[in-house]
Formats: sequence, structure tokens, C-alpha cells
Amino acid sequence: MHFQSLRVPPFEDSLSLKERPGYLRLKGRESLGSKFHQSLIARRQQAFKYTAITSLEFSPDSFQQMAGLIAMYDINNYFYLNITFDEEKGKVLSITTCDNGNFDEPVADKVPLGDFNPCYLKVDVDYHLLQFYYSTDETDWIKFGPVFDASILSDEYTEPSRFTGAFVGLCCQDLSGQRKPADFDFFDYRERD
Repeated sequence: MHFQSLRVPPFEDSLSLKERPGYLRLKGRESLGSKFHQSLIARRQQAFKYTAITSLEFSPDSFQQMAGLIAMYDINNYFYLNITFDEEKGKVLSITTCDNGNFDEPVADKVPLGDFNPCYLKVDVDYHLLQFYYSTDETDWIKFGPVFDASILSDEYTEPSRFTGAFVGLCCQDLSGQRKPADFDFFDYRERD
């Protein structure tokens, strides 16, 4: 009831709860900048302070494939903690951002993940501060990337207002057209005082 997709209903060609029972399988679709077919499921941010955590199994073969945890306002304003592929390091953890349509990869040193599965991803939002974390065991969390300015995920920042508020959720892209799937074990959203 709390989850929404972007522009298209969540049909089986984008996501499945049946293909791997107990997991949400998102099938890689178009880029986050696409106005057509995205593989994204998210819920509205309903508090100024929250934590969202997911467990992800994903084995990309190309830099054109990525999946992970996203905090977004729209296709022009987001922070995306993702697993992707690096030609030298193999499977890696990375961050991509977009600020008023300006795309960036602010972390130069991507974390090699090898064949490790699952990977736990977390985002903490405290008003205008956003910090990503990752873990191999869901106990020991490692900060990843800088503290970001989450105020870009607001109506006040995006003039004129183009969407309906901030969301946090899961997504998967495959620009190679192979529809590489990502399996999410859970998604936990908790508001904090």
C-alpha cells in the first residue's frame, strides 16, 4: 500500500515476487533519467528523520548494470547507493547523484565486493543531512561517501515544483538491454525522533 512505481504500473516484466519466493526481483530497465520504462519501487518519505535498509543480491556483468537503494525527489534530483561493475575491480559499490539534472559519481574509490552476496545497504536522513552505509552482516555498518545535502529532495529546492515529494526505495537498471535482475530480501523504513 505504501509503495509506488514511476510512471508505469509495476507489471511482472519489471518486478516479481514469484520468480524467487521470499524476494522482490527487480529486472533491469532504463536509466534513472528515462521518462519511460524504469524498474523502481519506492515509498514516500514521511518524516524529517528516517532510516531505510535493504538486503540486495546482484551480480552485474557490465558497468551498464546497477541496482540499489535510492533517495529521490524526481529524475533530476536523487542520491543512489548502488552495486555496479568496474572493468578493473569487478563488482563494486558506488554512489551516483543528480542535482538539478547534473549527474555525478562523487566517490572515486569504489568498494570492491567480489562475489559477496548479500550486501546490506542503508541510508540515514536527518533533516538536510543524508549518509549512506553498507554492511556484509547487517551488524557492522561502514559509512560510504560524504554527507549529502538532502534538501535537494524538496519542493522548495526544485522550482518550479515537479513532483509530489521525497521518496526512498529500490531500483535496478540495465542499459545493455539484458534485463539483469536484482533480488531484494527486504526493505525496512523506520522514522526516528
